[in-house]
Amino acid sequence: MADLVVLGFSDKEKAEGVLRLAKDLSRQELLDLEDSAIAWRTMDGKLHTHQTFNTTAAGAAGGALWGSLFGLLFLMPVFGAAVGAATGALAGKLSDIGINDAFVKETAATLEPGRAAVFALVRRSTPDRVREALRPFNPTVIRTSLTKDREDELVSALHGA
Repeated sequence: MADLVVLGFSDKEKAEGVLRLAKDLSRQELLDLEDSAIAWRTMDGKLHTHQTFNTTAAGAAGGALWGSLFGLLFLMPVFGAAVGAATGALAGKLSDIGINDAFVKETAATLEPGRAAVFALVRRSTPDRVREALRPFNPTVIRTSLTKDREDELVSALHGA
């Protein structure tokens, strides 16, 4: 089961830096995210959100693969891939997996102007290494699905206590 962690940052650049760090940690097999998103509020108060996992592209890729396999059975792999990709893309666009969009918007609405948040749905991680990598960004824990003890441990670790 994945754990949800929402971290707040003083600005959008730090939040984007954390998303880049997450990709790097993923390549090192230290962090496995199921989904992630970023939200920020501009100084004029406008709220922006961006989901980093593209369900349409993932659906199209999966659909093309399955369509090709079924197309091979009927000796029409190109047609099967095209139909599979189209069907998969539509299914991906209509599905909402990972972090709930309404939750992202609701939580992001609490951000002060100029601030940002990163939403991460973590499948697995190497907690001590990830916390150490995050510490220079000075995040604040906004919300988690962790137990109270684990959340307190996270807060302490991120603030160098």
